[in-house]
Amino acid sequence: MFEKKIIPDSRMRKFLMGFTYAFKGMVYAFSTQINFKVHVLFSVMAISLGIYADLARSEWMWIGAVILLVLIVELINTAIEVLVDLVSPDYHPKAGIIKDVSAAAVLLTAFFAILTGAFIFVPKIF
Repeated sequence: MFEKKIIPDSRMRKFLMGFTYAFKGMVYAFSTQINFKVHVLFSVMAISLGIYADLARSEWMWIGAVILLVLIVELINTAIEVLVDLVSPDYHPKAGIIKDVSAAAVLLTAFFAILTGAFIFVPKIF
């Protein structure tokens, strides 16, 4: 009497495609943005140093949080830069301000990561 309703696989396919698009975004950032590559390199260095220093769980949480925070803000910065270039292909002072403010957000986040790393690693090194 009652037919079993099957959820169309198109919803699941769209959901899974979201991961594909996100991965493409990370590949784009890594392949086109030197700053993203630098952040990834420093992340690998911090993780390696953390393994060597035998960090506590709470220290790993802080290191992981600041690594992800820097990478996320750098990805957002990249998206903003691409969007600004799309809507304002010619130089415009306000477009420059948008890019500068976006870059400043990355800079502040990176400073926070450096301070966090210093608080965790300096006592273990010295």
